[in-house]
Amino acid sequence: MAYANLGQCLQDLEAQGQLRRVDVELDPYLELAAIQRRAFQAKAPALLFTRVRGTRFPMLANLFGTHERLRYIFRHSLRTVEAVVAGKVDPMAALARPWKSLAALPGLWHMLPRTVRGAAPVLGCRCALADLPQLTCWPDDGGPFITLPLVYSEDPDRPGLDASNLGMYRVQLAGNEYAADEVGLHYQIHRGIGVHHAHALSRGEDLPVHIYVGGPPALSVAAVMPLPEGLSELRFAGLLGGRRMTLAAAPGLALPVLTEADFCIVGRIGRALRPEGPFGDHVGYYSLTHDFPVLKVEAVYHRADAVWPFTAVGRPPQEDTVFGDFIHELTGPLIPQVFQGVREVHAVDAAGVHPLLLALGSERYTPYEARRQPREILTAALHLLGTSQTALAKYVLVAAHEDAPGLSARNVAVFLRHMLERTDFARDLHFLTRSTNDTLDYTGSALNEGSKLVWGAAGEKRRELGTELRHLPELPEGFSQPRVAGPGMLVVRGPRHGLARGQADPAVEMLARCLESWPHREAFPLLAVVDDSAFAAASLDNFLWLVFTRSDPASDSYGVRACMQAKHWSCEAPLILDARLKPFHAPPLEEDPAVTRRVEALAAPGGPLYGYF
Repeated sequence: MAYANLGQCLQDLEAQGQLRRVDVELDPYLELAAIQRRAFQAKAPALLFTRVRGTRFPMLANLFGTHERLRYIFRHSLRTVEAVVAGKVDPMAALARPWKSLAALPGLWHMLPRTVRGAAPVLGCRCALADLPQLTCWPDDGGPFITLPLVYSEDPDRPGLDASNLGMYRVQLAGNEYAADEVGLHYQIHRGIGVHHAHALSRGEDLPVHIYVGGPPALSVAAVMPLPEGLSELRFAGLLGGRRMTLAAAPGLALPVLTEADFCIVGRIGRALRPEGPFGDHVGYYSLTHDFPVLKVEAVYHRADAVWPFTAVGRPPQEDTVFGDFIHELTGPLIPQVFQGVREVHAVDAAGVHPLLLALGSERYTPYEARRQPREILTAALHLLGTSQTALAKYVLVAAHEDAPGLSARNVAVFLRHMLERTDFARDLHFLTRSTNDTLDYTGSALNEGSKLVWGAAGEKRRELGTELRHLPELPEGFSQPRVAGPGMLVVRGPRHGLARGQADPAVEMLARCLESWPHREAFPLLAVVDDSAFAAASLDNFLWLVFTRSDPASDSYGVRACMQAKHWSCEAPLILDARLKPFHAPPLEEDPAVTRRVEALAAPGGPLYGYF
């Protein structure tokens, strides 16, 4: 069935055994987030908490916790969405000439939002900000946050649906310096609401904003989809949800209202900024306190039967991993159309998404060369860094499809092996310094600023990768406990890092000189210096998370016989990445031990959550 609202979805899931009610009183401060994280890991049903301390509203966790449940929710519309994405019909052309396309694909009709008159359910009741669930996920968070917000705005220069933006930008409900009628709106770089805000300020106006929570599940997916310019998230939500989104005009409100949402916070953002954060983020660290826009709240509405959905993020994988996989499944066929010369991309979730992007391209333009080398794939990598959310990638590893036609960027272990076997470190590393980086990445030169590495590999195998250490020379003082993390990948424990941001470490340079005489260094072309080599080598996910979230390409790359010629940095194997925690990095996330004990007791035999995780 196509759900008109969240309540219909929950009734269906409960009837199918995919939702369970939890009637014991629980605390939104740390407890619920800890339960959510464990429920996700255990592939548990969605959980509806009916007695939440400090609020009268029930809270919903793990709605999108499994790929199977996500596909079940959208089971009736996926065929239409897949047909549109596969290029069987142009949705924008269909909307311009519906009589020509709707007969071939009737589901496109759902992309036309419907305006209704009369009372909107979401405006049925009012409450104060303080009445809303005060979810705090990690011990050092700056306050309670909305973790599944749907932030709606329109372009003041082009009012209306087609220039609107529905994004998922985190919202801090209280704490720090916020007044009782203010919330923090943390929108990051490269986000659509920023254009709207800039246009409003240039007109000397505040920007009207609605923050929705709940509503048809398609809204949450649409809010994080990388949609093409001009395709409204509300139109896509109708397509995905198999039902037209309903809007209503309300007296005194500058924006239309999503009638079937569960909550609607109405306000405006101007030039005022307030400290926002810290917040335990999806990369696995806290994003620290920074000034972000503040929303002056004018009213808080909710439907009579409102439910507050939430998630808890942290080191991946988490529930947002399922979102990412689902989006990749939907948008994968579009990649060659959007990025010329690119066959496949994979933002690696285990590495925090933006820190590591793997891509497959083609080398078609120089078939006359006796030896293939990266040429066209470098152009493809720069294209990836020039548009959409891929522009935030920090390490872009791109391989030539022709070298291994069966290779997939989704198979991270095989892809890394392919790259390490073929890379010429004197030629194939290309750095961009002081570029725009993800707001959540603290490894660079400043907030929103850091370096990028385009690492291309093309041609025949250059080396055989090692899987066992042999004849490693005695390491310099402070370096110890070498471990093999995978074929051709070595991790070494290093001394505690204590240098300033951007400062080269003489100790790592000494390590590189020490390895010059190692006869087997070509067998291990990638070496990472870490704080805990046993942890880094315990799994590929550990290696990916540590190495790519804790290093900046320009500041933290070293190598044997490294040199600079004509502004090009090169080295011999191994390339050394300094992936230790630095004093200026954000701290990693850790649970409160007392909360961990309480939550685990709830899941013990006889406890209200026994059998869920």
